[in-house]
Amino acid sequence: MKVGFETGPKSFDDIWVEYDPARSPPDQTGRPLLREHIQCKWHVTPDNYGYAHLIDPEFINANAKSLLQRAHAAQLSYAPDGTGCRFKLLTNWRIDRADPLRELIGNRSNAMRLERLFGTLTDNSKAGQVRKAWRDHLGVDEAELRLLAGTLAFGEATDSLDDWRDHLDALFGLVGLRRVLANESTFFYDNLVFEWMAQQRLEFDRKTFRAACAREGLLSPATPKSVVFGVKSFEHPVDRLQDRCAEVLDLVPVFDERYIRSQDDWTDKLYPKLRTFLLEAASGHQRIRLALDTHVTLAFAAGSILNIKSGRAIELEQRTTARTIWAADDATPDPTWPTWSLTQVDLGGAGRDLAVAVGLTHDVTREVEAFVRSQLPSAGRILLAQPSRGAGGRSVACGRHAFELAEGLTYNVRSAVSEPGMSDVHLFIGAPNAFTFFLGRRQAALGSVHLYEYDFDGQRDRSYRRSISLPLRNTAALTGSADQS
Repeated sequence: MKVGFETGPKSFDDIWVEYDPARSPPDQTGRPLLREHIQCKWHVTPDNYGYAHLIDPEFINANAKSLLQRAHAAQLSYAPDGTGCRFKLLTNWRIDRADPLRELIGNRSNAMRLERLFGTLTDNSKAGQVRKAWRDHLGVDEAELRLLAGTLAFGEATDSLDDWRDHLDALFGLVGLRRVLANESTFFYDNLVFEWMAQQRLEFDRKTFRAACAREGLLSPATPKSVVFGVKSFEHPVDRLQDRCAEVLDLVPVFDERYIRSQDDWTDKLYPKLRTFLLEAASGHQRIRLALDTHVTLAFAAGSILNIKSGRAIELEQRTTARTIWAADDATPDPTWPTWSLTQVDLGGAGRDLAVAVGLTHDVTREVEAFVRSQLPSAGRILLAQPSRGAGGRSVACGRHAFELAEGLTYNVRSAVSEPGMSDVHLFIGAPNAFTFFLGRRQAALGSVHLYEYDFDGQRDRSYRRSISLPLRNTAALTGSADQS
């Protein structure tokens, strides 16, 4: 693996990463991404941009060539067949919601969705207008434009500089670099980059980067590290699990952006793969750390596999405003932590099942109630579970708090099910994955549980779809196709 900055194709020379082919991330089509060039544009004044800006040289403060022309030149040099390389614009400007470009960008990969860009036959549609403008500007045909478009990506970096400092601080701690304390006024890594640039030290591989950090006194004293196992059903835009985990279960190819390709895959493919991976990970360690960049269903399923009776202590990397390590024993219980505020809604029908709406990070009440009333006649009641101080990103303080909330909700669900074994529980969860994992560890106490995924991206119907039911009724799924892709 190699990294470099301020070198490479013009307008895509801010940062580049060359990945180890054996550990390269997949692109939006599942093919290996071997090289990524990133152009960073930070503006003092927030604004929006659209597809027409990419063919306007003034957008990048140039006199002659546009960003799209420079991307085309880079693609011809580095990826003439349109594969293995990505050229990404990363900016604090947002893509205009009314611009056709917005609908053409994948929400998870940030790459162009070719099936949408080339999904119409004429230039009369919105996508057709984009194609025509770009073809005419570049002087290329449809096939040449397709090769270029497959290498393009667009990212939004809207966090503040202080937020990025916090993100980097956590990452430095994980990889063994000197951390920058919150009370320090300067961020010495910024100055170091400019020093390296003045010295023309612009490219590093793993060995030379470590040597450079050692020479600058940036390496932290060696400390025992937890063995980290990662599971991902989507790719984090700046923090790849493969870069810091001992092993990673990559389930991204089973999904088309946020959406699973086939609903049957939850049971037939994902659960068997997850079960095999986690049981093997836990077999040699009494305490393991999990990094779950996954849908809520998989976080719950992971907990059900490594349940309370598994005899393993589990740490979890939880993404909040920064990445932190949560565990059931990471803090002393605090009576000031928010508790549950529970409301039960009687639907007035003949249904026996219980729907549970868990709204820790955001209030899911309206969406869940609308879905249950219209799509779930088997449910007779809804248990609305929210933190006593209201939903929000900081409603769960730590791993111990998440564990206690999961234990408390389990007790209340069991109490609300009037006839244990006769009523199913339908779970709709808006919560940190660590909480969802701890709740999954209590699946046996909850009984028959059905999980649901919400259309957060709004590209379908802004509603719920059932994902998996636990315990599995079809035991063949546990051993059948775990090794299939």
